[in-house]
Amino acid sequence: MTGGTDGATDGGSPGAGTPGDPRAARTRAALRQALLDECAERPLEQVGVAALVRRAGVGRATFYLHYADLRALAVDACAAVVREAVDALHAWRGLPDPASPPPALTAFFTGLTPHAALYRTLLRPGGGGPLGESLHRELRERSVTERALAGAPEPELIGSAVAAAFTGVLADWLHGLIDATPEKIAARVWRLLVVLHRAPAR
Repeated sequence: MTGGTDGATDGGSPGAGTPGDPRAARTRAALRQALLDECAERPLEQVGVAALVRRAGVGRATFYLHYADLRALAVDACAAVVREAVDALHAWRGLPDPASPPPALTAFFTGLTPHAALYRTLLRPGGGGPLGESLHRELRERSVTERALAGAPEPELIGSAVAAAFTGVLADWLHGLIDATPEKIAARVWRLLVVLHRAPAR
């Protein structure tokens, strides 16, 4: 793929043009994968646009049609992590068992390892940074919605607590402030969140 094959870009911050354009989607997918591949070899701060577009097979001008800079691309490339985290935390039915985290949650933590350095760049200790802000927002929205639909008390309070706890623990674990294997951190996080959901709010 080259810069000339891209054509229009779609809406939002990664460029402008026709929403849903499959060529634009393919270009962004190539750029995201190229960034992940580059960051598997070196820190984000050492990745250059020239090397990135060569790896992606697109032109430099095409890159800037879609993204303002490499950090904007990095946040987009990590957006899947946010979706996976939200889905993993809600991958259960019935009454949650504190001793048995959903397999999806364990798989989520295990799958972070290959690109942990990139995630650490975007998710600061304590849960700050662009990836942390996105994760907190998505988790809180999902938790509030599900508690409200279930008629559970204090959906806003518990939703905020769940989002803050998970985002903060995830960030601190990625930065080495919590010493645990992916399996152990998944189990500990799960127990913590079950307690939060069951805690009386009044």
